[in-house]
Amino acid sequence: MSEPSEALGWRSVADLVGDHPDAPVAVIGAPLNERSLTPGRCDLGPKAFRAVLPRLSTYDVETELELAVQVHDAGDVALKAVSPADAFEPVRDAVKAQAHRALTILIGGNNAITRPGAHALGLDRVGVLTLDAHFDLRDTDQGLTNGNPIQALLDDGLDGARISQIGLAPFANTRRAHEKAKAAGISVRMARECRERGLAVVVAEELERLSALCEVIYVDFDIDVIDRSQWPASPGARPGGVSVHDFFDAARVIGAHPKVRVVDLTEYDPSLEIGDLSSLTVGRWFCEILSGVSSR
Repeated sequence: MSEPSEALGWRSVADLVGDHPDAPVAVIGAPLNERSLTPGRCDLGPKAFRAVLPRLSTYDVETELELAVQVHDAGDVALKAVSPADAFEPVRDAVKAQAHRALTILIGGNNAITRPGAHALGLDRVGVLTLDAHFDLRDTDQGLTNGNPIQALLDDGLDGARISQIGLAPFANTRRAHEKAKAAGISVRMARECRERGLAVVVAEELERLSALCEVIYVDFDIDVIDRSQWPASPGARPGGVSVHDFFDAARVIGAHPKVRVVDLTEYDPSLEIGDLSSLTVGRWFCEILSGVSSR
């Protein structure tokens, strides 16, 4: 039997995503937008993510890998006009419901989804790795925001030694936040080290460190870790961040690690899109995650 013609189309990553109850991977939309410190439209992230998938093929010409892993689309959590505090249980429970998968991918939404996502794996057994230009250690005395999920996890009782923060940017954080991280025992790796040594190398080291301490690992991809010239669609992205190429390499390393059970992608604001650059970046990130999973 001959293969179907590719004259007017090809097999895309969108063809892997659908109602697949037995799939090893699940994707959940978490369009949380309330209490973002910089106003925006991160709630549009899951819709933009799904819309770009037909534009990416399943074939990696560099490695000759053909993606075949099925992905169950679990839909979106209903979070319209919902505060981070009120979003805690719905997001946590949605992630818990996919616990039998090899990997659950949570598409935000702002960074406040990271706390409930990590809780879904159990604070007594989870390690948290963030790729982020910011510490997210703002005080919680005025409630939960997208600027304090890591502080909230520390307040909840997560041991700081089981947190790795990668990609911290100069002049995007405060001395107090840095001192908090040091006092808590968080492993902090700066953006400069990531550029000089390679983000994937630093990520691999931190995954190894966390693996010795934790049963499972949660990874927060706050996409504003990418250099703003290559990633305009987050208000927190700054010049001097990591390159998009390094971001993709790190995503594949993370997707391949057997202890990584949940990843999220946060702070994607499609309203800041320029020429499809950002949506295609998110789509490629998804492909890299699936490529990693395929190698497990």
